[in-house]
Amino acid sequence: MVKTKFKSKFVCQECGYVSLKWLGKCPGCNLWNCLVEEKVGENSLGNREFLNNLEYPKPVALTQIEPKEEFRISTCLQELDRVLGGGVVLGSLILVSGDPGIGKSTLLLQAMYGVARQGILVLYVSGEESLQQVLYRATRLNLLSSFLKVVSLTNLVVIKDILKNLKPKFVVIDSIQTIYSPDIFSAPGSVSQVRECTNQLLLLAKEFNFTIVVVGHVTKTGSIAGPMVLEHMVDAVLYFEGEKNNSYRILRAKKNRFGSTNELGIFEMVDTGLREVANPSEVFLSGRSCQMPGTAVAASLEGTRPVLLEIQALVTTSNFVTPKRMATGLDYNRVTMLVAVLEKKLGFAMQNYDIYVNVVGGIKVDDPALDLALVLSIISSFKEKAIGFLDVFIGEVGLTGEVRSVLNLEKRVFEAANLGFKRVFVPNKNLKNFKKVCNIDLVGIDILDEVLQLVF
Repeated sequence: MVKTKFKSKFVCQECGYVSLKWLGKCPGCNLWNCLVEEKVGENSLGNREFLNNLEYPKPVALTQIEPKEEFRISTCLQELDRVLGGGVVLGSLILVSGDPGIGKSTLLLQAMYGVARQGILVLYVSGEESLQQVLYRATRLNLLSSFLKVVSLTNLVVIKDILKNLKPKFVVIDSIQTIYSPDIFSAPGSVSQVRECTNQLLLLAKEFNFTIVVVGHVTKTGSIAGPMVLEHMVDAVLYFEGEKNNSYRILRAKKNRFGSTNELGIFEMVDTGLREVANPSEVFLSGRSCQMPGTAVAASLEGTRPVLLEIQALVTTSNFVTPKRMATGLDYNRVTMLVAVLEKKLGFAMQNYDIYVNVVGGIKVDDPALDLALVLSIISSFKEKAIGFLDVFIGEVGLTGEVRSVLNLEKRVFEAANLGFKRVFVPNKNLKNFKKVCNIDLVGIDILDEVLQLVF
């Protein structure tokens, strides 16, 4: 008979740091009172005996592996399929995370209904809601299907038994923090439980070719609760973002082994659930005011999709010795760098002014092609002069004040032309092999001084 003895360890519930004794402050994340005691079972059998009885696969040459066709299932939500790279891949494990109440369960329930409509068996495992609560949501959203099975469970052993007998192709676990394994001597939601349950689900997905989607909670800092190893274990990590006072939601892929991580999915929360936004540029520019100082339109590229965004800036006299620099939706360090370029190369004295920059719509962008629009919005607010309402600015600004070329200029310009803009300022180097677009004027520029003379 194999004897098992237990040892205690203390695990941080935020970052997964492990200590043999209790500590008031975690050395990993510097948070207080976040280390929880967990018991670990230790097998008395030696590792050598374990290895002697272990059967393991032999290494195979890469040229001898037979390739298999990658089979994807469409969720009937084009925005979700776009972010996933064309649909969900069978045998994959996907992690979906977001703030509480943002709409994760609604999004996945609609995706499951889209799969069930194709005659594919799906299973929704709810660890937070009862069957009646799930029924109420599905009825309100009109998502009832006989191929959509629902069960309310938290025991991983029972869930695995149901999956092996039912054999669905698409499974949703909502949420992973409520699932527990009886073999782990810690509370549900702890680091050890989350890690072990995710690992068991990963092995199950690969063995039986299931597509399993797990919902993960986020911490106060916005990161996924539990250790970072959770993100390394899964095949894709999706973040569902948005503000509660705003009806629009943004779906991003932080990691995707079967597609690009640059794609963006945009939804609108309505009474009947989440509605896909086919043209996000119209949404982000719908509330623009005519001829207002401090605003400029930029053309960003999210994956393969061009998106026009409104950049707003407010320059006001500072009441402090050190002026404030605040950026919402943009990289703070890049904003301060561009302000320094304005001071050094263009002679704008902004050391006594507070500068606030915002991307309208609550979207976060990391595209250097927005530099030109950002600079002009700051200058417009500083001079109290409005920019042309039908002007779009595309270009990266260097430290010497030059306007550098950007990627995929054609897609950005065509998006501006489709929305009725008349003039687009672009880097001069991008115009060498660029075909002329009807009903729009392309203005090539090399340095920031040229833009100021043409705009103001």
